[in-house]
Amino acid sequence: MESAEIRRRWLSFFEERGHTVVPSASLIADDPTLLLINAGMVPFKPYFLGETRPPAPRVTSVQKCVRTPDIEEVGKTTRHGTFFQMCGNFSFGDYFKEGAIKLAWELLTASQDDGGYGLDPERLWITVYEQDDEAEQIWRDVIGVPAERIQRLGMGPNFWSMGVPGPCGPCSEINYDRGPEFGEEGGPAVNDERYVELWNLVFMQYERGPGEGKEDFPILGELPSKNIDTGLGLERLAMILQGVHNMYETDTLRVVMDKATELTGVRYGAEHDSDVSLRVVADHIRTSVMLIGDGVTPGNEGRGYVLRRIMRRAIRNMRLLGATGPVVAELADVVIRTMGEQYPELVTERTRIEAVALAEEARFLKTLNAGTNVLDGAVSEAKQAGSTVLTGDKAFLLHDTWGFPIDLTLEMAAEQGLSVDEDGFRRLMKEQRDRAKADARAKKTGHADLSAYREVADTAGSTDFTGYLATEGESTVVGLLVDGVPSPAAVEGDEVEVVLDRTPFYAEGGGQLADQGRIRLDSGAVIEVRDVQQPVPGVSVHKGSVQVGEVTVGASAYAAIDVTRRRAIARAHSATHLTHQALRDALGPTAAQAGSENSPGRFRFDFGSPAAVPGTVLTDVEQRINEVLSRELDVQAEVMSLDEAKKQGAIAEFGEKYGERVRVVTIGDFSKELCGGTHVHNTAQLGLVKLLGESSIGSGVRRIEALVGVDAYNFLAREHTVVAQLQELVKGRPEELPEKISGMLAKLKDAEKEIEKFRAEKVLAAAAGLADGAKDVRGTALVTGQVPDGTSADDLRKLVLDVRGRIPGDRPAVVALFTVANGRPLTVIATNEAARERGLKAGDLVRTAAKTLGGGGGGKPDVAQGGGQDPTAVDEAAAAVERLVAETS
Repeated sequence: MESAEIRRRWLSFFEERGHTVVPSASLIADDPTLLLINAGMVPFKPYFLGETRPPAPRVTSVQKCVRTPDIEEVGKTTRHGTFFQMCGNFSFGDYFKEGAIKLAWELLTASQDDGGYGLDPERLWITVYEQDDEAEQIWRDVIGVPAERIQRLGMGPNFWSMGVPGPCGPCSEINYDRGPEFGEEGGPAVNDERYVELWNLVFMQYERGPGEGKEDFPILGELPSKNIDTGLGLERLAMILQGVHNMYETDTLRVVMDKATELTGVRYGAEHDSDVSLRVVADHIRTSVMLIGDGVTPGNEGRGYVLRRIMRRAIRNMRLLGATGPVVAELADVVIRTMGEQYPELVTERTRIEAVALAEEARFLKTLNAGTNVLDGAVSEAKQAGSTVLTGDKAFLLHDTWGFPIDLTLEMAAEQGLSVDEDGFRRLMKEQRDRAKADARAKKTGHADLSAYREVADTAGSTDFTGYLATEGESTVVGLLVDGVPSPAAVEGDEVEVVLDRTPFYAEGGGQLADQGRIRLDSGAVIEVRDVQQPVPGVSVHKGSVQVGEVTVGASAYAAIDVTRRRAIARAHSATHLTHQALRDALGPTAAQAGSENSPGRFRFDFGSPAAVPGTVLTDVEQRINEVLSRELDVQAEVMSLDEAKKQGAIAEFGEKYGERVRVVTIGDFSKELCGGTHVHNTAQLGLVKLLGESSIGSGVRRIEALVGVDAYNFLAREHTVVAQLQELVKGRPEELPEKISGMLAKLKDAEKEIEKFRAEKVLAAAAGLADGAKDVRGTALVTGQVPDGTSADDLRKLVLDVRGRIPGDRPAVVALFTVANGRPLTVIATNEAARERGLKAGDLVRTAAKTLGGGGGGKPDVAQGGGQDPTAVDEAAAAVERLVAETS
């Protein structure tokens, strides 16, 4: 049974039994403590925590998940992987233990003709929490599982919690016996390789208190409403149903390994090391495609770094297998074709996915080349020092700065007769990981306590947003925090967070900045509102300060926003939609939104693009936007189902989490997007849009910055003034300015070349005199001296080589010349072959000189360059060189 069919049967089975099918959430976690969705229940946490009402009492999903803590183990074993699909069914106060157990048993054991998976009941073993008599009784007496195939285990394996105070409960796991060829018998308590866990049923029936680890916490009591959270690993079930030994041999991964074999000629199963590489490629390429499909782009931090790391591991392993050129396009194509049936968005986003992946591959191949050059230099340095070991800090530098994998460092160093200080490298890597973990812990615990906001939400309900139709209105204070602590009252000067039952203030979200304004109470108190946020869904928190009077919970209030600011932001937000559509029209669907910020009179728009947008294209986009403004198109908003919005072609932003009902903003026949922000009523209200330019903000992501309305006019007015001033200076019309200024710059450049040529000739003219004045130091001809200040490093190098060439080749010669440029001393030293035979190496000499100058340097044995901080030490540095020549000669 193919993976796509396993997924289809799961969703169909539970839908027929009253469950609402919930599509997989994006891998981009809507949770500040997570980078990526790492478990099937993560999208449902707000429901289990009581923060939000669930969409239905029974739901089911097949959730995309990514876990990377054991990334170094991927490929080395057949059990570790980064991407997986978790099939889940969830009950929120509906059915409980018996219902969940019956559903699981029916789906697993029903024949395939009847829509089940057709597993042999005799091969299924059950584990329950050691104190869960109820679950054991259901399995034994209701389902009929023999007592000898039911095992009780402790809290570690069979008790679940989120790791923080909240809901928790015992687990019951369904395991499949793969047979004696996988090890000794005795059930999952003895051998989890033979008895593979398929399905974990979590019975959320208790509330836990604070504590560390999986077992050290108190149980505070039973939950008033009991819930069910289950998870079945799709890949593990596919392994059983497809009759293969591990998940890498299942249909969605084996095809990727087969393509890697086709590209490299290396067959899976032939040799352990190549098998490891093939498994890494299969897992990492699939994960990369799924992450890019959900809007992640390679970067140096956060989820972007996760993607970059796994992509580079895949590319590097293809090179270890023998690939010499680009391979990602063909590998990604296999993943899209294989996974596209389950996730159609991979097919519709194919162009963007491939563009991002190919750009990262090209970038890494360049990095590998640069890293190779750095490694060659490090190897030469080690050999010159008489060492046979490449130091751990060099290996770490290659890894950390150049993205150079340690495995490649080991291999290439061995080819040149060197080993690598792996212990030193691992120590530095551990120190880096420890720092990262410490930072992560600090960030995690730095989040504000949300319990106060949840308490307000529980007592007063969600805030009614009236700002689409009104800019001011009556309301009531239903929540108040002073300096982050709930309080019944606040006085003049207090920093407060105010929750109203209804508000015209827009809370920051969807790229739009929050409204500002004032809240006036009937008592005469006034609150200046600087920011509005939604720390928990549906609750708008107005942040500001009490200007006068006393604020109390329950007081009547009148809230009014800064209308001028709101209108300026609305113009920017509508302009962002127009820019998005115009870019997609010009560049194609790869120009998908990757973020935005709409502020008064200006906006920035981030979008996917593997390369810079040509200036001519940007000009066309700007012209298209302003043409739309002149058409005076109406801007309308409508609330509809998410499915209906997709059918109408509305554009959704990657990473955004949408409910079943969404707001769609339509601008005439030009643009249609899912958006909760505020907008103008007609495009004519924008006046003018001026794109200031675009730039890169990360791998595959570009940013446009622009001005709208009066701000755009003011910018053009300033530019007009500058143009008028240039006209006066060069005596030409506006259209003549580029040609006239270009001509002036060309003349200036020619003059600089002439000056440089004259300076070089003057410097080189001194070569003969310097050579004739060579000093004999124990049989070595030594030339030292300081040339005029301002001599460039290139000219100094030419002069040193010219002087060396004028000394007879059979006479050992060292030339060490100095100059001062921009207040800093510079030296270039060269030796001839006869001097090098005496052990006089330019690199050693330049390091001695540079140390005296207060700096450093290096180079090859025949010529080297260095510099320092102290221009007064030139004579002393020359003397140091002479002493070293005397000692060595």
